Amino acid sequence: MEEKQFCLFMHLSQFASIFIPTAGIILPLVMWLTAKGDSPMADAHGRIILNWNISSFIYAILSVALLFVFVGIFTFIALAIMWFLFPIIGCIKASQGETWKYPLSIPFFSVPRS
Repeated sequence: MEEKQFCLFMHLSQFASIFIPTAGIILPLVMWLTAKGDSPMADAHGRIILNWNISSFIYAILSVALLFVFVGIFTFIALAIMWFLFPIIGCIKASQGETWKYPLSIPFFSVPRS
């Protein structure tokens, strides 16, 4: 599989959680772990995706806490929109051979500059 295509599918694999809970986290993680040594592009995209998955999990926990002050529903809506849009944008950028760091993503894993 071509490098760009692999990265494209890695971004899209996050939507697997729609059908199987946590699959959208596990699938891109497994894809990244299997390809990171062979492809610098796949390594960068995998790190970006993993950073977003961890960050969005933290934001979801914070949103639950904010439910008690009636602001959490708005953060959940914003998070849902970002959860849907960011992988699509990442997918488009990957198909063009570019890397795109998801906004508001906490850099747990450093992403090499391309």
